[in-house]
Amino acid sequence: MSVNKILVTGGAGFIGSNFINYLLANRDDVFVVNLDKLTYAGNLENLKPSENKKNYVFVKGDITNNELVDYVFNKYEIKYVINFAAESHVDRSILGSEVFYRTNVIGTNVLLEASRRYEIEKFIQVSTDEVYGSLGPEGLFTENSPLSPNSPYSSSKASADLMALAFFHTFGLPVVITRCSNNYGQYQFPEKLIPLMIINSLNNKKLPVYGDGLNVRDWIYVLDHNRAVETVLEKGKPGGIYNIGASREMRNIDIVKLILKKLNKPESLIEFVKDRPGHDRRYAIDSTKIKNELGWKPVYVFEDAISETIDWYIKNKVWWERIISGNYKEYYKTLYENR
Repeated sequence: MSVNKILVTGGAGFIGSNFINYLLANRDDVFVVNLDKLTYAGNLENLKPSENKKNYVFVKGDITNNELVDYVFNKYEIKYVINFAAESHVDRSILGSEVFYRTNVIGTNVLLEASRRYEIEKFIQVSTDEVYGSLGPEGLFTENSPLSPNSPYSSSKASADLMALAFFHTFGLPVVITRCSNNYGQYQFPEKLIPLMIINSLNNKKLPVYGDGLNVRDWIYVLDHNRAVETVLEKGKPGGIYNIGASREMRNIDIVKLILKKLNKPESLIEFVKDRPGHDRRYAIDSTKIKNELGWKPVYVFEDAISETIDWYIKNKVWWERIISGNYKEYYKTLYENR
């Protein structure tokens, strides 16, 4: 049996680690090389289920490092690349944008050039629905929606998407782009909405909600996203773009109230704070293309998956307590207490 050698970048982050754990738990025809810089959001504890498997190896390093990336491609004979590596939090991109362009744009370029040299069989650029900008109260983003990014983060991802497509059109590199809606689930870094609200609720701390709390996001369980990326790896058409979503729109304030209800905490913990600059009002994804062309569809029900997610954070207090100490405290203070 031939083994597919896959480079997963950013595999110690939330979505990347869930993907690696999922893939290695379900397949023995893959060898996964996880290249991760281990910045604040990268955590090798996320990979406990995979770390001792024979078909997995971790390499600490930066995707902007040409020599290291070339070494990894050569040593492990990489045939597939799935680029999860990204600086990904909008708030942090507002506080300081340079690292977002360095990692998300220059890093992607380094990976694309290496993929050209080593003639890989498929390059999946994992992107985001945020590249489309903000929707009005009606309608959905399709793959043909114009790009209109409104934050440094989303503009860096849109730049990487365009560059990846240029490598397909100019060099014939078999690039596929996925654009997913908001993920939730286990191992998500505590700065994101759902884990932040769960952890603050458990600690009886105030729950900071931007603006009026009526911003709408389309939510998908991370394991459904993992299945979609695997499907694109298997069947995605080079040069193609696939939106990934579970058609579950929720207002931020309703998510917060749902978490409080499940944890039997009072709504008096909610604290409205000054809105984020350029805060997109609504995202919503049309996943018709990936469903019709590749046969993927979400299988997790939001109510069940959010309950599982809350239970995971309750049971894994040691995991997140380590994270929210130290530097995270200063970041949190900058973001929510100095407004």
